[in-house]
Amino acid sequence: MAGTAAVVVVPSPAAPPPDSPRRADAPRSAAPPRAQSGPRPLYVGTYTSVDGGGTGIALTSYDPVTGRISGSGTLTGIPDPSYLAVHPDGRTLYAVDERDDGGVTAVRLADRRILGTRNTGGAGPCHLSVHPSGRWLLSANYGSGSVAVHPIDATGALGERTDLVTHSSPAPGPGQQGPHAHQFITAPDGGHVLAVDLGTDTVYTYRLDEAEGTLKDVAQAHTRPGAGPRHLTFHPGGRYAYLANEVDDTAVVCSYDPPSGRLTIGAPQSTGSAGTTTNYPAQFQVTANGRYAFLANRGDNSLTRYAVEAGGARLRLLGTVPVDGDFPRQIALSPDGTLLFAANQHSGTVTVFHVDSSAGELTPAGEPFASPVAVCALPL
Repeated sequence: MAGTAAVVVVPSPAAPPPDSPRRADAPRSAAPPRAQSGPRPLYVGTYTSVDGGGTGIALTSYDPVTGRISGSGTLTGIPDPSYLAVHPDGRTLYAVDERDDGGVTAVRLADRRILGTRNTGGAGPCHLSVHPSGRWLLSANYGSGSVAVHPIDATGALGERTDLVTHSSPAPGPGQQGPHAHQFITAPDGGHVLAVDLGTDTVYTYRLDEAEGTLKDVAQAHTRPGAGPRHLTFHPGGRYAYLANEVDDTAVVCSYDPPSGRLTIGAPQSTGSAGTTTNYPAQFQVTANGRYAFLANRGDNSLTRYAVEAGGARLRLLGTVPVDGDFPRQIALSPDGTLLFAANQHSGTVTVFHVDSSAGELTPAGEPFASPVAVCALPL
């Protein structure tokens, strides 16, 4: 299962943090917060199988003060690494292999050694996340409409899949031929995991057995038919979440009940898109203080700014900011929340914005950084 990736790096990212003290039988703990000084690593996912695509995961760094991205190298050996996530301890990077025969791959960051790839049991995995315990990797298979769980061992490597659930009910929504799982994340309570399915217009809640890595059905929350839900992002308070509906170009505030894991989907509202072109909202990000939310708009090529009100229960549209790129597929905040990165698929660029979390303002941080078919930016 293991192998060494071919890597060309300029410059080398900062070394991962040292081990945190832990019991021999305990999961690896998250690294303590680090001061943002000096260049920080930025990993960029791409498609390797399309014309003009990348050759692997782009290895760059960014200045946490200016936001400037510099240096360029590539970690090869992973096909179509379109979505990336990092272990809570910062030592292992995970990538989907978005192929018909889908996989998930682990990479040790200290020496960028590929620790192995495991099959997801489905087609076209497009999203993955790590459970806060650091013991389980969750992935969503878009093509087959299923979600998978893999164990993570003490080295960060992946074990054989422990569960696979295909979304067979309800029936696909208008214009859809089947289920399309687009995201699989852990709720803030830690005991429930939620899968967003664009094909069935449903958000599924499961309880994850943290000893066995198996999923138990808990609840379903349905959007209006044809909404095409894509990504869900929780408010820091843990009682509300914001859903980007890709097909009908809407945003929705959802309430969440931690004890039961039940999500209640509210009324659709505007993404702020101008309406002059077809728009596909992609992903929300929420500031750590819970006061503002940002939404990436593909087509409108903008970032929507919302004020978060009523403790997370309401989004008030403030306006949009041009993304200075084409088709922002994914956005991410830096760990300290002062920068926002947008991966622009069609222009092959990553744009960076300074974030004023006290006023919800986004200010461009220099020129876009060229990166072929940039579909995921992961700042550490």
